[in-house]
Parts: sequence; structure tokens; C-alpha cells
Amino acid sequence: MPIDFDLLQPSLQKSRWFSQVPLHLQHAIVGSATMKYLHLGQYLHRKGDKVDGLYCLLSGKLRASNLSLNGQELILTWLQEGNWFGEISMFDGLPRTHDAIAEHDCSLLKISNQQFEQLLAAHPTLYPFFIRLLCQRVRTSFKLIDEMASLSLKGQLCRRLLLLIDGLEFSYTEHEQHDSQVFKLAISQESLALMLHSSRQTVNKILQELSKQGILHIHYGHITVFSKTKLLSLSQI
Repeated sequence: MPIDFDLLQPSLQKSRWFSQVPLHLQHAIVGSATMKYLHLGQYLHRKGDKVDGLYCLLSGKLRASNLSLNGQELILTWLQEGNWFGEISMFDGLPRTHDAIAEHDCSLLKISNQQFEQLLAAHPTLYPFFIRLLCQRVRTSFKLIDEMASLSLKGQLCRRLLLLIDGLEFSYTEHEQHDSQVFKLAISQESLALMLHSSRQTVNKILQELSKQGILHIHYGHITVFSKTKLLSLSQI
């Protein structure tokens, strides 16, 4: 059954990367894809799995994580609606670098290895767009490494919140310079603590400080962010 491009537009346009691809190439990308569904707790792939395709998350949420040597889960990020991912293994052919687990029931677009090769062969002008997606991922990874070495825990927390708002496709330096939007992040304090390799108590203390400054509000299981600009400013310390 063909995929209805117009029906998926609200989810697809949440990706700034995809929205910058010319419309006829957007249709080509979606036309090369099939639908895939996951239930809560189901693995999309595990670290070390062979590459099987490029994905776009249309609904739900995925947790990207690895295991430490002592078996503790180390959460890298959450992939949210509109995120495209998996391009690294599509280009180098090497195994997956992390686990991807459904936090909720999920629906995804999947472009298989063969479909991806055929897509690029038919539309070579897509290469710069996919390379840009790959480069954005690399830049974000470097910035995460830098923050672990040079920032306070408060700065790291602010940057992680910004990344959760924008997704891994874009660095936190690309935010618009106004605060007209309010963002609801479905993430618990325990999960943030795991991402930062800290304790829930320490993370809660920082969040309470940010709440008193009017930057965000803490709810059970989620956080509402009122000012990206202020988060960006605090993410430099």
C-alpha cells in the first residue's frame, strides 16, 4: 500500500533537515520507504546489529542507549517525532553503535539498504542533503564530548534540554532568537540523571533553580520549557 505523503506531512516537517530538502526529493524519499511499527519496550535494533535501513520516527519516542561494563544502561538521548536517524551505518556499512528501544508505541518510515542505494542512484542530488545530516550528527557528538569536559553540571543539563527540544539533527547553536514557543518534554528527572551520569537529587536541585528563574516548570514525568534563549545562555557555563 503506497504511503500517503500528505498524511505524514505534520510529522515530516518537524524535521528542519527534511523541510529543507526540495519538495520533489521529499516525495522521492518517502516513496522509497515502507512503514514499520514498534510496541512499547520493543527494540528497533541493538548495538552491534547489522545495518538494515534509514529511519524517520513519525510517532512515539525511542530511547538511544548503551550498556556500561557493569551492565548499567547509559542513556544517550531520546529520539522524538520527526527525527531521521541511522545514516551513519548506511554510509559506512558498519554495525549499529547503540541500542534503540521504544519508549511508547512507535510508527516509523524505513528506507532499506537496497532502497537507499536505489534512491541515491536515481537522485544523486540527494547526496549533499544526506551528507549534511551526517555532518550535523558528527558536530553534535563533538559538542557533547566538549560539554562533558568543560561545562558545569548545570551547563550540561541546559544543553541536554536544548538537544531534546531540537532533536539530534541540529546543534543547540541553531536556535531562533525568540521565546514565542513553549516546549513540553516528556522526560523524567531520573532519565535526565542517567543521561548526565548524575543523581536524581542533584538534577532536581538544578531544575528547581531553573524553575524559580521562570525558565521551565517541572511536572511529573515531563518538563515544560518557556525560554530557549535563557537555556542557551546558561548552557555556556
